[in-house]
Parts: sequence; C-alpha cells; structure tokens
Amino acid sequence: MTIGTLGMAILLMLLVLRVPVALAMFAVGFVGIAVLNGPMAAMSLMASETFTLSSSAELVVVPLFILMGNVATEAGLSRRLYDAAYAVIGSIRGGLASATVIGCGGFAALSGSSVASALTMGKVSLAEMDRFNYDSRLSTGVVAAGGTLGILIPPSTGFVIYAILTQQSIGRLFLAGVLPGLLLLTLFVLTISLLCLVNPKLGPAGPRTSLSQKAQAIGGAAPILGIILLTIGGIYGGIFSPVEAAAVGAGLVILVGAALGKLSLRALWSATRDSVVTTATVMLILISAHMINPFLALSQIPQALGEFLAALQMPPMGVLVVILACYLVLGCFLEGFAMLVLTMPIFFPVIMQLGFDPIWFGVLVVLTLEMGLISPPVGVNVFIVKSVARDVPLGRIFAGVFPFWLAMLAALALLVAFPQIVLLLPNTMIN
Repeated sequence: MTIGTLGMAILLMLLVLRVPVALAMFAVGFVGIAVLNGPMAAMSLMASETFTLSSSAELVVVPLFILMGNVATEAGLSRRLYDAAYAVIGSIRGGLASATVIGCGGFAALSGSSVASALTMGKVSLAEMDRFNYDSRLSTGVVAAGGTLGILIPPSTGFVIYAILTQQSIGRLFLAGVLPGLLLLTLFVLTISLLCLVNPKLGPAGPRTSLSQKAQAIGGAAPILGIILLTIGGIYGGIFSPVEAAAVGAGLVILVGAALGKLSLRALWSATRDSVVTTATVMLILISAHMINPFLALSQIPQALGEFLAALQMPPMGVLVVILACYLVLGCFLEGFAMLVLTMPIFFPVIMQLGFDPIWFGVLVVLTLEMGLISPPVGVNVFIVKSVARDVPLGRIFAGVFPFWLAMLAALALLVAFPQIVLLLPNTMIN
C-alpha cells in the first residue's frame, strides 16, 4: 500500500509537470512492478502487453474510424452536414446554434472524437454565427459543448478504450450510447432555445431558405448521411461487427470523396498521417494503462478502496454518486483518456462488487469525461475553440459553455435515475 500510494503520488506529480500521460503511466507502472515483483516480471509484462495490444484485432476499429472522420473533414463532407441542418432550422431564433449542435452530432457519428468535432465545426460554423451577430458566448459555447458529443455518440473512441480496459463488448457499448447521445443533443437544443427565449439578442434568426434550397442542402448531405446509417445501422442490425463497420465506413468515405472530386491525393495523405499519429497516441496510452493496472493490483489499492467504501456502509447508489463526483472533480484537472485509464482499475472492481451493470457504468463514465472537456481550468474543447476564435476571451468561452454543462449534468442525473435509457438497445438488439 505504501509503495502503491507513493507511485500514484509520483504519477500525479509527473502529470502536473506536463510529462506526457503515456510516458508518465508507463514509467510508474514499470518501476512499481519491478519494485514489488522484480525487474524480470516488469520486463516480461512490458513485452507481452505491448505485443498483445498491438496485435489485437478489436483495436483496428480505432484507426479506421479516426481515418473515416479525417477523410470526411478533408473532403468537406462534414460541412455538408452543417449546411443541411442550417438550411432546415437556421431561420429560427438560435437556429444557427442548433444547426451547429446537430452538425456536431452528425460528425460525431463519423469521427468518434470530441476534439475533432469541436475543431471541425468551429471552423465551419463560428464565422457564420459571427456574420449574423450571434453573441460570442453562445456561439463558442455551442461549438465547445457540441463537440463533446463525439465521445458519446457511436462510434466513440472513449467506448473502445473502456471496452478494452474492462473486457466489455464494443458493440453493446456502441448501442448503449445511442439514446443517451440523442438525449444530450436534444437537451443542448432545448438549452439554446431557452437562452434565446430569455435573451433574443444571443441568437438572432438567420435568413429563410426556400423549400428547394432545403432539398438541395439535404441532397448534398445525403451521401455522408447514407454512410453513417450504413455503418452504424450495420452494427445495430448485426450485419457488421464494429471492426467491419469501421472498414466499410472508411472505404466508402474515401470513395465518395474521390467521386465528388473533393479528395486529392495530398488531402488523403494528410488525413492518413493524422490518423496514424492519433492512433499511435491512443495505443501508447493503452499500453501504459496495461502496465500500471498490474502495479495497482499488486499494491492492493483497489481492494483497500473497496473495503473503505464498504466500511462506510453507504447504499450502492450512494457509492456510485461518490465515484461520479470524483470523475467530475478529476475532469477539471486531467485529460479524459488519462482519467479513464488511471481510475478504471480502482473504481471498476468496486462497481462490479456492488452489482451495477458495467455497460451502464461505462456510459455514465464517458458522459462525465465529456463534462471534463468543458470544465475549467483544463477544458480541452474550450482551448480548441479558442484556437479558432482567437479574438474571444477564454473566460467568455467558459461562461458560454456553463449552461451546456448544466444540461450535461441533467442528462447524467436522468441516466442514473433511469438506467433503461442506456440498456434498452443493447438488451433488446443483441442476442
């Protein structure tokens, strides 16, 4: 316990010193295992875990879905999603902001990345909202909050990493994220409507579009909408495994981009290069997580935490609320994936001991990771939006995301109170 506690303290210190997450976890895990179980055990584990993860067929889903999102961005297909939503609802008060949220949801179904969603939709929509005199708090807050849908609406890299860490089904997690994702998207749109009702100056109405313009915009988005429906629907219908769906989606996006004349060889190379870099980062984090997990098990920290919580004699739901509160606090200081791989070896055994459904818990955790993406002082999506909206003060962006953070808190409360929202699809559509 002493060595384990010292190791976690060193890990937190390294993170504060801005040492890359993967390197910090790997160093602490390797040295900790060497101290507790001998250098040969640490060397053996390093070799076996690296090979096992690198050769895992399940993890092929990560680079393929990342590639699909990057190619869609390079080919301009993501803008078509926004243009379609803009044409349909852009003429109502706050309509451009609502169109941005819907566009973020559509792009989330392509990329599985919150950062990519915020960056892409920020480039596409912020200039439009600025042109129609939207308040910068609303415009930047919408982009930062809407981007968080990328980690909840499947395919989600957050779900993939959770599945690998906890040995759960990726397909069941993807199904479980659908209704919560739509719920959160709806709450975001309702938040925009309420804000513009209270203060109409926040989001003036945009220009009206004719029926033919609406049809043209929807037709332009039809290819990418078809790819989303085919890949995600193929998983839900049992036609594809998640890996096969990722391959089909990536291939179709490349073909559609090339057929429309929007995907040059240079753009394809750029998308592929970015996908490799992102995948390598994810793989390093996963390998490091599989080094630090055995160290924590050897130090008996998870067992001690479970015994401590049991000694408090709290009801199971009370323990769950405490764990989720810990995630909300940690989200203010740690990056989402780092928080996931650091805490899962500690909290997941407790959750299983209490008898909670691991799929339901996975969705709750991923939602709290989303909230961390817009929580000060380290809200990654806020800084992504700041990089696009350079003239908007950082404090103003954080003020803009606060109503949406409250909407996410309401969604979290609903999912805790009604687990059926999460479990309906995985329990009815997977035999």
